[in-house]
Amino acid sequence: MERLSIKGGMPLNGEIKISGAKNAALPILAATILAEEPVTVSNVPHLRDVTTTFELLGSMGIRFTFNENNSIEIDASDITNCSAPYELVRTMRASILVLGPLLARYGQAQVSLPGGCAIGARPVDLHIRAMQALGAKVVIEEGYIKASTPKGGLKGGKVFFDIVSVTGTENILMAAVLAKGQSIIKNAACEPEVSDLANFLNKMGAKISGIGTDTLIVDGVTSLSGCEYNILPDRIEAGTFLAAVAMTGGHVRLKQMRPNILSGCISKLCSAGADIITGEDWIEITMQQRPRAVNVSTAPYPGFPTDMQAQMMALNIIAEGTGTISENVFENRFMHVQEMKRMGAKIELHGNTAICHGVERLTGAPVMATDLRASASLVLAGLVAEGETLVDRIYHIDRGYECIEEKFASLGARIHRLGD
Repeated sequence: MERLSIKGGMPLNGEIKISGAKNAALPILAATILAEEPVTVSNVPHLRDVTTTFELLGSMGIRFTFNENNSIEIDASDITNCSAPYELVRTMRASILVLGPLLARYGQAQVSLPGGCAIGARPVDLHIRAMQALGAKVVIEEGYIKASTPKGGLKGGKVFFDIVSVTGTENILMAAVLAKGQSIIKNAACEPEVSDLANFLNKMGAKISGIGTDTLIVDGVTSLSGCEYNILPDRIEAGTFLAAVAMTGGHVRLKQMRPNILSGCISKLCSAGADIITGEDWIEITMQQRPRAVNVSTAPYPGFPTDMQAQMMALNIIAEGTGTISENVFENRFMHVQEMKRMGAKIELHGNTAICHGVERLTGAPVMATDLRASASLVLAGLVAEGETLVDRIYHIDRGYECIEEKFASLGARIHRLGD
């Protein structure tokens, strides 16, 4: 099993290009099921979850042409199979995103109950109730969600989410675009990645309004056509690198990034003592001091993203003072705490809140990644720790970060990948 070896203590300097957003790429790739003509999607990140998505779509008969600069032509005009098998779905919860488009275009779908990171309950019942609101018949049998539409197809309806759900919003959005009549989605997720999906659907001919708000209105159309679309940059990757510089010190420029979708993280890092300036498509960070501890409370967008919680905890454990991290989105997302303690962190857990007492030094140790963002936080801790840190089970990090060790190495970090 591959590991990352990190020898800390080096400031980060230079510039890197931010990859396309994983959390936008996955629903957009699923949405290509809806198109009756080939679609070209660019800025697609090279990640394990994206590869799994290609395997899943390919098993349905979708064809791909891989071009330069992370551009891919996708032809879903001749789907032969409306099933998402357990073998592919078990490693990635986002696989459930094929449910909505398959139902909308083909009137049937059979999707294995999903797997992925063990960071708490992400119930599929939100997806099921949303599909039922548009007239779908849905049952769970033998570990599969089995869904079908009435003879006339899906019909527009009103959907209200009891709790904000990003994938739930994306799934019903993809189903509603081909439903007959108007659908209104209330308490919809407002994340930039949801807006990116909606903009992509509109470019294919959908009629979605209210994009970026918690109420989406969808007027169904009879078909969607081909288009060309560029996926937005990954705000979580950008936030991870900004947090790393705030911890190690140095000066780094992030290219091909939209600062406006990362304002919450930028504000917290400025409070920690970082000097950050932004342009239309770039961010520069300079850090010349030990960071100050900050308080973070996660919430759906535009609140502080749960996907940056672990990275901010890594900053707090070496910061000056005491900072609290409250996790309000997932109930089991503090599994990195015990691994950080192995490196010398002082953290107290009280329910959904972690109290971090900053220490002046961490010591390298063997640690184990437990989920995608936890693995990133352990890499950040290793970048400042004395001695060598070995991060095991890094297949988690490969699910969401493109060439992370190469990018950090280009900035001066002493990091490399070890084989089996």
